[in-house]
Amino acid sequence: MECPKCHHPMERLALPEADAHRCTNCRGMWFGMRAFELLKDRAEAIDTGDAARGEECNKVDRGLPCPSCDGERQLIRMVDPIQPHIWFESCQNCFGRFYDAGEFRDFAEYGWRDFIRDLKVVERG
Repeated sequence: MECPKCHHPMERLALPEADAHRCTNCRGMWFGMRAFELLKDRAEAIDTGDAARGEECNKVDRGLPCPSCDGERQLIRMVDPIQPHIWFESCQNCFGRFYDAGEFRDFAEYGWRDFIRDLKVVERG
């Protein structure tokens, strides 16, 4: 599998709950349908990328090939409805998700502070 952002190989993480893939270069993460939900408790251990690097990679958002659909489909930018500061890419065909380095940890660590911050973002909007 090839990373949709930087086109380097992705390593497969075979975990009891579900499989995931992590880029060997940018450390972005690919999850098949629902795997991201099943692996939330492992976010600290599996999302080992630098969040600052992830922010840079997050700027790349057009023409990204789906790694599961052999590049035949393109990923689309999505915004997490509960955490609107998280932008991820998703495939409309296989429903997989790509999180840049650090995004999956952020997604999994959602708490009351995040809820208050996001309310403030919506109010300013």
